[in-house]
Amino acid sequence: MEKRYLMTPGPTPVPPQVLAAEAEPMVHHRGPDFQTTYTSVLERLKQVHRTANPVLLFAASGTGAMDSAVSNLTRAGEKAAVVVAGSFGERWTKICAHYDLEVERIDYTWGEVPNPAEIGAAVAASGAKYLFCTQSETSTGVVVDVQAIKAAAGDAIVVVDAISSLGAVPLEVDAWGIDVTVSGSQKALMCPPGLATATAADHVWEQLPAKSRTFYFDWRATKKAQESFDAAFTPAVSLIRGMDVALGMILDAGLDEGLAKHVRLGRAARAGVKAMGLELFSPDDDTSAVVTAVRCPEGVDGSALLRHLRDRHGVTLAPGQGALKGKIVRIGHIGWFDIFDIATALSALELSLTELGATVERGVAATAAFDAYEQTVTA
Repeated sequence: MEKRYLMTPGPTPVPPQVLAAEAEPMVHHRGPDFQTTYTSVLERLKQVHRTANPVLLFAASGTGAMDSAVSNLTRAGEKAAVVVAGSFGERWTKICAHYDLEVERIDYTWGEVPNPAEIGAAVAASGAKYLFCTQSETSTGVVVDVQAIKAAAGDAIVVVDAISSLGAVPLEVDAWGIDVTVSGSQKALMCPPGLATATAADHVWEQLPAKSRTFYFDWRATKKAQESFDAAFTPAVSLIRGMDVALGMILDAGLDEGLAKHVRLGRAARAGVKAMGLELFSPDDDTSAVVTAVRCPEGVDGSALLRHLRDRHGVTLAPGQGALKGKIVRIGHIGWFDIFDIATALSALELSLTELGATVERGVAATAAFDAYEQTVTA
């Protein structure tokens, strides 16, 4: 079988230890064997989120966690502000509209970095009770300053999509006073898709509507079950076993050390891209620790480039989304990646562009990446 290289910002490569745990024989989800694993995962999730509050765990994609936040927090007709700076900001608006909220969009051009002071002013002017935002907008490579956004948002309940940022960039849920955080398993947590998380501050729990607008994602039912280290409904037993191993790997290596590694991988990817003579779409700074977005050279269609990378060289990068489809390609570097993965992605990109007739600097990308990776990480 041909060797394949998955270089996207999600799903991301899964370590063999995690896959091995998921392949173990099935156990009953109400029995003591699984309860030990479940207890471990719930505790480790709190450590990764850096919160003392319960972290709710669902069998769902990250979008399920987003849905759970809107359906548990809000009532029809309430006003919600949404920061829209990419594909996943658009997703927040769709979920809010589905639950009959009055949506106040705070729009930014895709690739632009949202300004916390502007966001705070827009929230105040709108009178919105909720502010929904995305910490890492993987469609563009932009990571926003959610600490500053929370400080600027006044009394609004701030809900952060940390699906691709949790474990990849700094996120201090309790220290920054983030009201609600949602995430997913298939990004920096090094697990397959299928698990979603949500955590909320004490004051948020105190003001939830009397009845959730969802059955399966009911936060109160899930929290009550988890208090006795049980699950409200049949959990994804194998995925949770794998997550226990993955979280253990992250915490044993050190969460701060992992964040620093992601900064270095981002530096390496950007250095290699620029050495080839290509133009970055994502910001050229250390906030770009999740994904590096690259503008396609003139005359090269991004979709054709991705097909060539995959079919000719076995390398899968991520496409542009929305209006960026065909115009950019994205190199992921969160989770179980190292510098040699980045060098592989860059070398394959360099080779494929050359084969498609584009003019790029040859033989320099990997060297530039290695040099950038060795730079000292600063605080």
